[in-house]
Amino acid sequence: MDLHTIITNPFFIIAAVLLGVFVVVPTIVAAFLRDVEAGTIRIVSWITGGTMIYRGPGKSKEIPLLTTGTTISSKIINVDLDITDQTADVDEHGRPQPIKIRVLASAIVSVGDSDVMVRTAANRFFAKPESDQMSALTDLLSSSGRRAINLLTHDQLFSAKAAPTRALLESTTASAPTTALVSAKPAALALATAVQEDDDDPLAVIIRKACSRELTDLGLIFNSLNIKVVQSEVAEARRRMSAAEAQANADIVSAQQGRRAKEAQLEAERAISDKQRELEQTKASNAALVAQAEAKRQQAQGVQREAELDATQIAQAKADAERVQIEAVAAAEAEAIRIRRIADAQAEAIQKVNDAIKAGGEAYFRYRQIEMLPQIAPAIADALSAAKLVTISGGGDGGAPQVATANIASVIQTVLAAQLVTRGGILDGVTPAGNNAPPVTAPPVPTGQPIRR
Repeated sequence: MDLHTIITNPFFIIAAVLLGVFVVVPTIVAAFLRDVEAGTIRIVSWITGGTMIYRGPGKSKEIPLLTTGTTISSKIINVDLDITDQTADVDEHGRPQPIKIRVLASAIVSVGDSDVMVRTAANRFFAKPESDQMSALTDLLSSSGRRAINLLTHDQLFSAKAAPTRALLESTTASAPTTALVSAKPAALALATAVQEDDDDPLAVIIRKACSRELTDLGLIFNSLNIKVVQSEVAEARRRMSAAEAQANADIVSAQQGRRAKEAQLEAERAISDKQRELEQTKASNAALVAQAEAKRQQAQGVQREAELDATQIAQAKADAERVQIEAVAAAEAEAIRIRRIADAQAEAIQKVNDAIKAGGEAYFRYRQIEMLPQIAPAIADALSAAKLVTISGGGDGGAPQVATANIASVIQTVLAAQLVTRGGILDGVTPAGNNAPPVTAPPVPTGQPIRR
C-alpha cells in the first residue's frame, strides 16, 4: 500500500480531523490564552507598546514572541503598626504639654482600581522584593501616624468619633512651631475639614489624608485603619481612677442595695407579722362564728327533734285514734252483727214457735205446758205475786170473776210463752241465739185489764 492510498483512506482522514480538533486546536488556543486567577491582575504588554490589564478570575490574550505579561496581587495588604509619639496637648496657659502615646494599629491597603494605578503599582511597588514592600509600607504609614498623633490631643485619640473642627485647629496651631505656623494652618484646616466631613476615627482620617499622596505614588490606596490599643500613662491613671470610681460606685450601689434589701426584708417581715395577726384575728372571729353556727345548729337540731317528737306523737295519737276508731267501728259492726243475728234468731225462733203452734195445734201446746209445768210453776207464782191484779167491774157480761180469771190466764200464757222460748224452745232442735246469747227477757206481765164501767 503506497502513501497515496493511505492518505486517501477515509479512516485516516477522520483520524486526522479528530486529532486536529482535540489536540492541535487546544494547544494553539492555550498558547494564545492564559488563566488569570482570582485575586490577581495580569498585565500584558504588546510589542507595539500597548498594555492590556486583565483582572481575575478570567483569561488573558497573549501571543508568544509578540507580548510580555506579568502578574501582580490584587489582594489587600495588612500592615501592622506600632507608633509611639507625643500628643498636641497644652496646659491652661496655652503652653505645650505633650503626653506620650503608644498606638497599636493595623492598616489595610490595596492596589488601586484604575489601570494607571495598576501599572504604577506593578512598576514601583511590586517590582521590589516582598520584604522591601512591607518595609516601605510600614515606614510610610508609621510616619503618617506620628504626624497624626502630633496633631491630636490625648482626649481626641481616645474618642470614638471625630473631634470638633475647632478643637482640631486649636491643637494643630498649639502643637506647630512658630516658624512653621503659616504652612501648618492650611494643612490643619484641610485635615480638620476632612475630619468633619468624614465621620470616622480622627487618627484614621488624618493618616489617610497624610499618606494618600505617597500611596498614590506607589499605585496603592488606603482602605482602613483598625486601632487595636492606645496606651498612655494618663490613660492608665484615668483608667485606674475610673476603676476606683466604678468600684466605689459599685460599693455604694451594693450598700444601697443591701440597705434596700434589708428594708425590704423588714417591710416583708412587718407585713408578714401584720398578716399573721390578721390571720389570728380572722381565726378567732371564724371560731366564734363557728361556735355560734354550732349552737344554732344544735338549737335547730333540738327544735327539729322536738318537732319530730311532736310529729311522732301526733302520728302515734293519730294512729291510736285511727286504731281506736277502727276497733270501735269493728266492735260496733261486730255488735251490730251480733244484735242482728240475735234479732234474726229471736225472730226465727218466734216464727218457728208460731209455725209449730200452727202446725201442732192446741194439743202440742198443752203437751208442752204439762211437760214444763215443774219449771213454769215457780215463774207463774212469782208473776202472779207481782202482778197486782185489780178488777173493777161495773156490770156487764161475766162479772168480776170472769175478768179476774181472764187476767190470770193472760199472765200464765205470757209466762208460759216466755219459758217455752228461754227453756229450749218449743220445737226439737230449735235453740235460742246460742250459748253466749243473752237470755230472752220475758215480756211484761200485764197488770190487769182495762177498767170497764
